[in-house]
Amino acid sequence: MYRSLAEAIADAEAQGISLSQLALETEARDQGRPVSEIREALGRALHVMNGAVERGMTGDLFSASGLVGGDAAKLRNGPPGPLAGTPFRDVLARALAVQEVNAAMGVIVAAPTAGGAGVLPAVLTGLAAARNLTDDQVIDALATAALIGAVVAERASLSGAEGGCQAETGAAAGMAAGAATEMLGGTPAQVGHATALAQQGTLGLVCDPLGGLVELPCVFRNATGAAIALAAIEMALAGVTFAIPVDEVIDTMGEIGRNMDVRYRETAGGGLAATPTGRRLAKERLVSIKRRS
Repeated sequence: MYRSLAEAIADAEAQGISLSQLALETEARDQGRPVSEIREALGRALHVMNGAVERGMTGDLFSASGLVGGDAAKLRNGPPGPLAGTPFRDVLARALAVQEVNAAMGVIVAAPTAGGAGVLPAVLTGLAAARNLTDDQVIDALATAALIGAVVAERASLSGAEGGCQAETGAAAGMAAGAATEMLGGTPAQVGHATALAQQGTLGLVCDPLGGLVELPCVFRNATGAAIALAAIEMALAGVTFAIPVDEVIDTMGEIGRNMDVRYRETAGGGLAATPTGRRLAKERLVSIKRRS
């Protein structure tokens, strides 16, 4: 797989193919498997993603701590706000739904991680539903997302413990933005700009889960990440370009993560986890979990 998105984009343009096709052919060659098998695996991942979205929308799932649950259903069924009836609101609801399933120990696809698993399925399935796109088109988009995620993993990190939430939700936003841009007809170059536009908007994002649980603020950051991805998609498809090359944006994320204080890297020692309310809630909920177990 590629270590540079710029190189992948150049190869796709030179061959006159999409990044998804390039990713599928490269992965098939690296694994010694036919493209059809790679697509079947991505199809199974999509099936799990769809299941997590629907399960999370029921509104009856809650985490063991009780801090998370029911909010996806509120967004889908609640009173109308300024985004009522739009794909934007539906995508936000889907992002919360997947993360509520994760917090309740349900089945999700870690794309790229469990903590950031709501962004990619929310953006891809939400936009596919709004545009009446096929599963095959979403599977292609997942291949593009995998290519982007692989580059981020090579050049920076996908771990909140290593790079903060910018490495989880931020990477997920970049993957979703780039993949959806191609899914909606964008060029390989536009995919690169969408990825850069999304990831630049999450640089420096800390990982500060209350009590060390992947619940607050993790669940809601997935909705925020999805919103950032949608903004990046809109800009990229409109022809907006980002002056800093996407690989350099990813490198910057890695540099920031390495220099980030340990309190902001999934230790629950800083950020929202260290606020008076954050500490109180964590103590109360963790005690409650221990009593029930």
